[in-house]
Amino acid sequence: MNKPTAQDLLPPDFDEQVLWLLEENPQGIGEFALLRHLATAFPHSVFAVPGAMRDPLQLFQLHFLLFHGLYRLSDALVDSRRELSIEALCISLQPRQVRGPGVQVNDPLRSYYLDWNQWLETSAEDVTRLLDDFWRGQREPVTQCQLDWAREILGVARDDGVAVIKQRYRRLMMQHHPDRGGNVERGSEINEAYLILNRYYREAGSR
Repeated sequence: MNKPTAQDLLPPDFDEQVLWLLEENPQGIGEFALLRHLATAFPHSVFAVPGAMRDPLQLFQLHFLLFHGLYRLSDALVDSRRELSIEALCISLQPRQVRGPGVQVNDPLRSYYLDWNQWLETSAEDVTRLLDDFWRGQREPVTQCQLDWAREILGVARDDGVAVIKQRYRRLMMQHHPDRGGNVERGSEINEAYLILNRYYREAGSR
């Protein structure tokens, strides 16, 4: 049985849809929102497979396929003098950075996501280990883009304190938690947004 390639799985109009969405959202868009858009735009693609968000391996494969496509698209934009800023919580279209002659930037994430063998060879056990390593490695400061995204997801203002954020989080999870029949992607976004804001205020020394 032939193993699938990225070309087999990515919809033919993937680049056009991503560029259109990023141009419509110059401030950037999160990964879950982009996955939702692709599922709607391509209802017969892997992005719209029911239940994929509930299975860790399938979720990893969707994530990897998306980022593989994004890095390929960013490379293809070289002649337009644009590139993608690719982070899980904020994917945006940016002017391409001008670098001096002979200057090469080593981007291990780009190399990883463009290596299709990673998609083919990663098992469910590998995904569990990757997730554990990811959470242990979360030491970078929270960015402004992450803060803006998290506040938008929870529907809280910049001046709202920890108590308001917790109250809003609990209310939203009551509505959208998957165990209560809510949407899995929405529940994941709410949880991720709360973790970001909680870490930000904890690092800032807020009470």
